[in-house]
Amino acid sequence: MSQRHLLLAGIAVLSFSLTSCGGNKAMYRGDPAHTGMAEGSGPKELTKLKWKFRAGDKAYSSPVALDQEVLLGSKDGYLYAVDINTGLEKWKYRTEGNVESTPAVVDGVVYVGSWDNHLYAFDLETQSTQWKFRTDGPVSSSPVVLDGVVYFGSEDGNFYAVDATNGYELWRFNAEGGVYSSPAVYGKHAFFGTMKGMLYAVDIKTGQEFWRFNARNKIHSSPAVDGEKVYVGSDSKYVHAINIKTGQEMWKKKTAGAVLSSPAVDGDSVIIGSKDGYVYSFDTGNGSRQWEFRTEGPVFSSPIVASDTIYIGSTDTYIYALDANRGTERWKYRTENKVYSSPTLKDGTLFFTSVDGALYAVE
Repeated sequence: MSQRHLLLAGIAVLSFSLTSCGGNKAMYRGDPAHTGMAEGSGPKELTKLKWKFRAGDKAYSSPVALDQEVLLGSKDGYLYAVDINTGLEKWKYRTEGNVESTPAVVDGVVYVGSWDNHLYAFDLETQSTQWKFRTDGPVSSSPVVLDGVVYFGSEDGNFYAVDATNGYELWRFNAEGGVYSSPAVYGKHAFFGTMKGMLYAVDIKTGQEFWRFNARNKIHSSPAVDGEKVYVGSDSKYVHAINIKTGQEMWKKKTAGAVLSSPAVDGDSVIIGSKDGYVYSFDTGNGSRQWEFRTEGPVFSSPIVASDTIYIGSTDTYIYALDANRGTERWKYRTENKVYSSPTLKDGTLFFTSVDGALYAVE
């Protein structure tokens, strides 16, 4: 494993927050546009720890909650399936590398990337591999599956569109820099950042570039789209709002730390964490600060929004529930290690992981 991968491991999950899409379908950030909005509501008051499961090694991937199981990737190369009611292991699927990519589940098929340079597609019920697609670099990017096509990036510097049924490559785009973040797909375009600081908009049918924006520093953050703007954080400490049609920057707001968290978009608010230890809410129209909430450690986790509550983790070992309108604390739960990953919600229960590989279910 390269030194760069070791350094990136601790911040991987800020690209991998996931909310349920309903039923046995799930996708990164809740939908292809990466809004970070969850269905239903979560616990406004913390009542109890329902169960805790520990993976075989550290976990930087975020959990995916389905009807019967919760899926979680681990550094040991496995994707674990945990019974959603009991917290007991049901099965595990083996790859040959660290699984930091958060899986997408569509029509009974699980799609997930691995540091063994492959994207896998396997049957949810039987765990039989349907196909695997090889790239020339680790696949940390969480896939988006839409209309029979899987979109994802690789650290080999390419962005791919692959047939979801057979794994055949439809096209690839040379991004001239590692693609660590996951794409947001909206309308005719996919939006993604690179480790060289470029945010691209690419036609999803042809793979042709529509526009590019230079953030002038690495982009680990995965973009979110609201139909008018693309929102993304960068290592230059800024949150950027980009015109979806022209690629022109509409506004940017500076924090006191690199912004590796991925934004959630809730109406006229964009919510995001920063390495400076704060969670911020900015107005989508002009970027004015609506509120800020301080934790006691860098925030790499990406927020999800359920009804009027925001859920987000911090490296101070806590998972927080915040009032979406005021940014005040509703409750917090202490884990045994730093929380890099992002939470997910299913039927009123919140699921999240800490770096030591523990998966928690609280309600």
